Amino acid sequence: MLDSKLVRTQLQEIADRLATRGFQLDVARFESLEAQRKAVQTRTEQLQAERNARSKAIGQAKSRGEDIAPLLAEVDRMGSDLEAGKRELEAIQAELDGLMLSIPNLPHESVPVGADEEQNVEVRRWGTPRAFDFEIKDHVALGEQHGWLDFETAAKLSGARFALMRGPIARLHRALAQFMLDLHTGEHGYEEAYTPYLVQAPALQGTGQLPKFEEDLFKISREGEADFYLIPTAEVSLTNIVSGEILDARQLPLKFVAHTPCFRSEAGASGRDTRGMIRQHQFDKVEMVQIVDPATSYEALEELTGNAEKVLQRLGLPYRVLALCTGDMGFGATKTYDLEVWVPSQDKYREISSCSNCGDFQARRMQARWRNPETGKPELVHTLNGSGLAVGRTLVAVLENYQQADGSIRVPEVLKPYMGGIEVIG
Repeated sequence: MLDSKLVRTQLQEIADRLATRGFQLDVARFESLEAQRKAVQTRTEQLQAERNARSKAIGQAKSRGEDIAPLLAEVDRMGSDLEAGKRELEAIQAELDGLMLSIPNLPHESVPVGADEEQNVEVRRWGTPRAFDFEIKDHVALGEQHGWLDFETAAKLSGARFALMRGPIARLHRALAQFMLDLHTGEHGYEEAYTPYLVQAPALQGTGQLPKFEEDLFKISREGEADFYLIPTAEVSLTNIVSGEILDARQLPLKFVAHTPCFRSEAGASGRDTRGMIRQHQFDKVEMVQIVDPATSYEALEELTGNAEKVLQRLGLPYRVLALCTGDMGFGATKTYDLEVWVPSQDKYREISSCSNCGDFQARRMQARWRNPETGKPELVHTLNGSGLAVGRTLVAVLENYQQADGSIRVPEVLKPYMGGIEVIG
């Protein structure tokens, strides 16, 4: 969430910056609520002062032997008015808090201004898409020819947008995740974590999924206990490791990586990518999270993006990097790079990783801080996250880019040790 003091003091400037994201801040409503808050707070403080003075007068009147009944009645009335004022102030503050929680992050000055994905800016490309001398099959056809990728049985079990993997493709999927974890922990300095797949609402509010994106979450209601939510990404559990903490400067940067399933209802994606594994209710992802000194967060974003790129480079998969424009960034991001891998059957690049710097946006929600050695005071950390990578989409890219004329799949060199030395599947 944004700094409420910043919003109050620079309201129109904040509104203008948010407008580049396509978000219309209700300036009039915010100003009205702020005016009400100040008026009620001032009235309540004055009433409290008056009540204190009357209470003091009661003691003085009593010592003089005077009738204190009228004063007592007045103090009781003021107490009732004071409680009513406090309730009114709480209601106004709750509405202000709700408004603040609905406001997305401010785009960094380096982010290109644009309305949608058409205005994203290509930063670089790596690799050259392969020229095929035979008819290309998509990953569905490649996986189904031996029954190793089974959407029909998955639908019988769970409905649409699920996949059942078997045999060599299931092993290839596992190999990809293990390779990614080994790369990030062995060469990029991340600490591997195994996190819960079920979290409570405060964790999702901390990283920005709640309240705005509740319809995209799978929720498990429990009578008499806090609701559970299935994680949409390990970003939620990894980032919240530091919620409510004050970190020593020597602990930074913290770099976590985890392989988890991710669960998304895809409520806003009806009709999109209904064929295959591109958009699923359940998919695996290797997620990277960094918790850093604010002075280094944009350098950290370049590093984290490079960590994700290295996975694609080692797999020999062509890709491009895009700097997302203001209108296409995620809710909590101040700057984002998307990695898009080449998908031969679609003859285009498709998103496989999104790497974002969230600044202090999540940290303020989580109250995640570090003690600045220069001031000795707690300050908000900066948080970053990125896919390194989405395992299912990486499997799609491997199947399609490494396919052969007979429908078999060559195993990328870096995955052979994870596949028991197998060079070709199918």
